[in-house]
Amino acid sequence: MQKQKGFTIIELIVVIAIIAVLATIVMINVTSYIGKSKDASIKGNMSTIASTAAGFYDDNKAYTNLVNNTTVLNAWAQINSLSSDGNNKVFANTTGNWCACAKLTGNSSNTYCADSQGYRGESSTACTRCNTTNFVCGS
Repeated sequence: MQKQKGFTIIELIVVIAIIAVLATIVMINVTSYIGKSKDASIKGNMSTIASTAAGFYDDNKAYTNLVNNTTVLNAWAQINSLSSDGNNKVFANTTGNWCACAKLTGNSSNTYCADSQGYRGESSTACTRCNTTNFVCGS
């Protein structure tokens, strides 16, 4: 009698199940890192806006038309592409003030805000204070 070579169906199912469990674990970890990298990019673009605004104010002695600055437009476009909630993003400026706020993706309940008063920070509140009335992030 000849011995057959190969794997039984049970062995194949066990191997496929183990691979599926490992793939699930990897996907969970990868998606959390993707969210964290998007948050870091949002914060970096907010810093770009803040440093550009400081230079803009030095040159113009006002924030008027800051929103039309090419560097600010590019940074804000990046934030718009990364932020998870289209309704929770604000960029507002006037002659003497500006503020920018966007919802983060890694910690979906938080927002990140920067303003002309030097505030930079993450908060669990929405972008309600950064508007055309207040132009500030903090209280």
